[in-house]
Amino acid sequence: MTNVPQKFKAFRIHNDAEGYRSGIESIGIDDLSEGDVVIRGEWSSINYKDALAATGKGKILKKYPLIGGIDVAGEVVSSECEQFSPGDKVLVTGCDLSEKRDGGYSQYLRLDSNSVIPLPSGLTTREAMGIGTAGFTAAISLYRMEALGQTPQAGPIVVTGASGGVGSFAIDILTRAGYEVHAITGKVDQFDYLEELGARQCISRHDLHWGQKPLESIRWAGCIDSVGGDMLSGISRVIDLWGNIAVCGMAGGIGLNATNLPLILRGVSLIGISSVNTPYNIRKILWDRLANEWRPRFLETIVNNEVSLDNLGEAFGLLMKGNALGRTVVKLS
Repeated sequence: MTNVPQKFKAFRIHNDAEGYRSGIESIGIDDLSEGDVVIRGEWSSINYKDALAATGKGKILKKYPLIGGIDVAGEVVSSECEQFSPGDKVLVTGCDLSEKRDGGYSQYLRLDSNSVIPLPSGLTTREAMGIGTAGFTAAISLYRMEALGQTPQAGPIVVTGASGGVGSFAIDILTRAGYEVHAITGKVDQFDYLEELGARQCISRHDLHWGQKPLESIRWAGCIDSVGGDMLSGISRVIDLWGNIAVCGMAGGIGLNATNLPLILRGVSLIGISSVNTPYNIRKILWDRLANEWRPRFLETIVNNEVSLDNLGEAFGLLMKGNALGRTVVKLS
């Protein structure tokens, strides 16, 4: 393929007789997963899932070896389908990248056209990856909450894990959409950052005391929860009538010690958010909103770090230690 060099760099993950390992390799086009669209990768991003996969701390990959990275944006260099042509700017988030097929940490990729989204007008490839899966997940959360009747008039929305990527974008997008937002974080030194994004009230998770009753006093009209575990259990007991909890993370664990009384006595809905397999038509709707009415006002504040492919390991380490703030983009060229 004349538009692709014989060799290029990619961050690859192995699990074989030599053990679990990951790092930069020089590979060729024939080493990539099959696909009908070839792109030159320009930008990717770092998500918690990427760090789990790269370090082996989570069972993310379904086959080996695979290139890491669940997000990518770049330029089409060749296409076997009608909807894309060389020169088109495109993006992909989720869609089995770095799970069942090679992911975004590569200078060139072969992609399935059914997962490729045209880059919306008004976004650069770097901005799209600044938003990435984290911003997309926050947008799906609000989209599904509003489909079940959530409105700004019902009362404030609380965001857990607020200083992380999903939490940061959730605060920004909710505020853009007219909601009052309260933020819960374990990083009290980041209250100023969260208030800059639009949080009306910041709460240390260390100061939360839920009580032990199945139903406690109402505190919020809804929640975007990226923590799970005990946090989700406590939140479920304090959401108002017909409120919604968008469940999109597990940093605090996968267990849920709760009762169904909030659901059947207050009409609270638990909404599962799966960014990986969101239907294509909804992806296009949400990326259009993220480029327009839900475009994060503080994108450059949230995207506060940039690394190259060669520096991925250090960035993964910070994320796994809980020391990351906001979002990190990855320059692929």
